[in-house]
Amino acid sequence: MKKNLLLLAIVVFLAIIPLFIQKGAEFEGADGEAEAAISEIDANYEPWFESLWAPPSGEIESLLFALQAAIGAGFIGYFIGLMRGKHKEG
Repeated sequence: MKKNLLLLAIVVFLAIIPLFIQKGAEFEGADGEAEAAISEIDANYEPWFESLWAPPSGEIESLLFALQAAIGAGFIGYFIGLMRGKHKEG
């Protein structure tokens, strides 16, 4: 139990400390960085395709991203628990 709490504290510390070290920094996603790099290399570059649907706002986009992450984490947690349970049985 102490080991889990220590690991949790380390994860929280690693997630929060950059916010204090880099005050006022913009933490953007990789998509915007990639788009800027491509534009810098070739200003005439045109994407191969467009998105089928664009979320109406940044908040909706963030919600969908968080939902995707939660579903993935739930699946991984379920799978690990299932495998651990099978390992304990046999």
